[in-house]
Amino acid sequence: MTSFISHTTVDCADAFTLSRWWQAVLDYVEDPDDPNESGHEECMIYSRDGQHRLLFIDVPDPKQVKNRIHFDVRPVEGSRDDELARLIGLGATTVADRRNPDGTGWVVLADPEGNEFCILRSNAEVAAGRP
Repeated sequence: MTSFISHTTVDCADAFTLSRWWQAVLDYVEDPDDPNESGHEECMIYSRDGQHRLLFIDVPDPKQVKNRIHFDVRPVEGSRDDELARLIGLGATTVADRRNPDGTGWVVLADPEGNEFCILRSNAEVAAGRP
């Protein structure tokens, strides 16, 4: 007997707003039969292939310390630095820049509620051995 991860849950102050933000970051969708609406305490979004789900839940407690688990995201197209600019334009903030002089490394960002996540180089950049 084994288990599988049904979905990843993110505790937050505003489930609707944060789900919309991550929906834009990841190009995820919501269930057309159960759309997320402002004021909902739980909002689920799905990868377009339906293989991954994120559930955002309103909680009364503010975020207080560094996340013990976080997302690592890779750009589907373009470079890490192009995607970094896009995410900052969407409202992410830089927490730590861990890029190396040779172009390897990552950048630690925070979403609008302060949840940390990392942006890595694209698969194409890694495969090409490009910085």
